[in-house]
Amino acid sequence: MARFRRREKTRAIPRIEPRVTALTILFLVVLGGAATRLYYLQIIRHHALAELADRNRIRLQRQPAMRGLVFDVRHRPLVDTQPSFDAVMVPEDASNLDETTARLQKLLGDNAQIEQKLERAEDEGRPEFDPVIVDEHLTWPQVVALETNQLDLPGVSLQVNPRRHYIYGSLAAHLLGYVGEVTVRDLNRFPNYAMGDEIGKFGLERAWEAMLRGTPGGQEVEVDSVGRRLRLLREIPERPGNSVIMTIDLDLQKVAEDAIGDRAGALVAIDPNTGYILAMVSHPAFDPNQFTGGITPAMWRALTMDPAHPLANRAIQGVYPPGSTFKIVDSIAGLEDRTLTPSTTYTCAGGIYFGGREYRCWRKQGHGAISLHRAIVESCDVFFYNVGQHLGIDRLAAWAHAFGFGRKSGIALDNERSGVVPSSAWKMQRFGERWYPAETLSASIGQGYVAVTPLQLADFAAEVANGGTLFQPQFVKEVDDIDGTPVKVFPPIVENQVQIDPDVIAVVRDGMAGVVNQADGTAHAARMDNVVVAGKTGTAQVVKEAQGQRTKEDQLPERYRDHGWFMAFAPLDHPQIAIACIIEHAGHGGSTAAPVVKAVLQKFFELNPPQGGAPARNPDANQDNSVDPLAD
Repeated sequence: MARFRRREKTRAIPRIEPRVTALTILFLVVLGGAATRLYYLQIIRHHALAELADRNRIRLQRQPAMRGLVFDVRHRPLVDTQPSFDAVMVPEDASNLDETTARLQKLLGDNAQIEQKLERAEDEGRPEFDPVIVDEHLTWPQVVALETNQLDLPGVSLQVNPRRHYIYGSLAAHLLGYVGEVTVRDLNRFPNYAMGDEIGKFGLERAWEAMLRGTPGGQEVEVDSVGRRLRLLREIPERPGNSVIMTIDLDLQKVAEDAIGDRAGALVAIDPNTGYILAMVSHPAFDPNQFTGGITPAMWRALTMDPAHPLANRAIQGVYPPGSTFKIVDSIAGLEDRTLTPSTTYTCAGGIYFGGREYRCWRKQGHGAISLHRAIVESCDVFFYNVGQHLGIDRLAAWAHAFGFGRKSGIALDNERSGVVPSSAWKMQRFGERWYPAETLSASIGQGYVAVTPLQLADFAAEVANGGTLFQPQFVKEVDDIDGTPVKVFPPIVENQVQIDPDVIAVVRDGMAGVVNQADGTAHAARMDNVVVAGKTGTAQVVKEAQGQRTKEDQLPERYRDHGWFMAFAPLDHPQIAIACIIEHAGHGGSTAAPVVKAVLQKFFELNPPQGGAPARNPDANQDNSVDPLAD
């Protein structure tokens, strides 16, 4: 059997080559990575990627709502909305963004700032596939060029957006305000806005933004590979904003602006029985249409660097010494505090000496012995120096504060200034110094530290007209829905009721009527034949003259000349309108501001004939209506 035995041989175990091992591991790694990636894409990122794919094919196009219209008190449009063709780009749809941008720039012209707007959108965190408005308000030739070359402009399309239009240009610009494109700061405050939306920046547009804006809508559209619209899938209609009915009268506003002309100044006309603004003018002005769709840097620099300050609303931001118009505050305060009576007499010799210096009257030869009525009519400074001295600064300040001076009126406009009513406590707090009695003399004729706005002076004229009621000034009467249904109505708001003896008001009104209608009054330029106008002139001194010197107005450079004031109300017995007007660096109010006020009054009573109007007091058809060039 041994021969049949075979010797068993040991078989060697095959050895795996290192390359095979490496390939196997690599295969497993690749397979694992692919599986992980598929899991990530199909499971974890499924919703995000599906949304991105849809956004590449289906776009949500936001439709801004039309802003509400703005009307005057007679329902005539002042601000409306017009269609604007805008060039819109989706950078992700452009296969070669630089090439597309260059072609579009050539078509639209050098004024289009395409690259800058794309960069700005990226800096502000624009989401993918969100359109960027690269040029607004295209002309018809630009629209035709864009449509003709659509195939060569992937990612570019035309979009029709509502554009704000101020029908009368600069008319009432400071009251209406303007709109502009939202900024990052706006978006942080109002998250329901989107880039490219318009928002009120100034004036009524800003104050009534919530009412005017409306509710945006949108469209879901299918686009092709280069972003061209194929079909509409779904639409949510936008809701236009509400309409705002203002209290101003377009005809009155036009006349007031034309009467001021190219001069710098302001005018405010108020209904003394409601506090509604009938007209508000600030000159020089600006055209709000410049801001629609974004103002260029060059235009903005021109407006902000203009020494005439056209963006400033002088009606509420301009603070000026009230001059002799403040003598009506003296008169009421003195009569009410019993330091003055209608028969109180002081002698004016052309000035008085107090504290070692002379305080002059505007009339060099003086007025002689003079009582209250004639002192108001002829605006005697010496008389009111004495009135102020007997009152004292703190009592005078208390009455001025009661009439609304020295504080904001509460009108719904930004950056209103409060003016200044000095007192002993005010000076100690402001300068750390005591009040000197001589300073009361300057304050009593509306000079020194005293400073008011045209709106405050118009409010005061209205208070004298209505017997002491201070209304909050308002320039919006109601807000209407798109179908004309009132949404909100703004009734008169009484801010303060100053208790004044009717006999005191009668004395003061009688004096103010004499200012306009008596032969020796300082405001003949405002006299009317069919309506009794009551008023008071004033001069706001710009540069203090040296002691003992008198400089003629026409010998001074224009920037150093006095401002001219005039405040008035009419008719005397049943006032319907109160006005204050200032013309800067134009001299005395009787010859500069009074004719402007008369033009407004004539138009007002043409539109609103007076009921039972009486002839002017002391009419004299042959009297000389010229104004003494030094009269204030």
